[in-house]
Amino acid sequence: MSVTIDLRAFGPGDDAFLGEAWALKERIRKRENVLKQRRGFFTDAYRRSKVYALVEPGYDSETLVGFASTRRDGYILFLAVAPEYRGEGFGRQLVAAVADEHSSVTCHARSTNDGALAFYERIGFEIERRVENYYEDRGDAYYLRLGDGGLAAKLSRFVPGA
Repeated sequence: MSVTIDLRAFGPGDDAFLGEAWALKERIRKRENVLKQRRGFFTDAYRRSKVYALVEPGYDSETLVGFASTRRDGYILFLAVAPEYRGEGFGRQLVAAVADEHSSVTCHARSTNDGALAFYERIGFEIERRVENYYEDRGDAYYLRLGDGGLAAKLSRFVPGA
């Protein structure tokens, strides 16, 4: 896919792309049975976090390609890339944006979400522990941390030619 995608960052309290992020999350939930947050929880967490958004500009409108919502300690609350844009490095780009601003990057992933776990492992995350009944539906999660082999080394893997 050869498109121009802009990376934008929004601070806590900014509702930019909130509706689009919810719609993307819900589309993924229905398709893949993951990202099962209630709207109020999602909205509150999104508004309180720093959001990195990948946006495809258009003539009349913009398309949200993916986003990462993060706490100020580098914990990724939500990471989502539209299915039609996957495999293009956009998820790695979002994680790199988070890692560029934080000394530690962590997240949880549903223990049954093989796609997400494979993605996180490919880019250098390590499983620290399993958390039973982590999700509201009593699903288990893994707590993941971007490996300590040096974030600069990790980031260089995301940059072509580095």
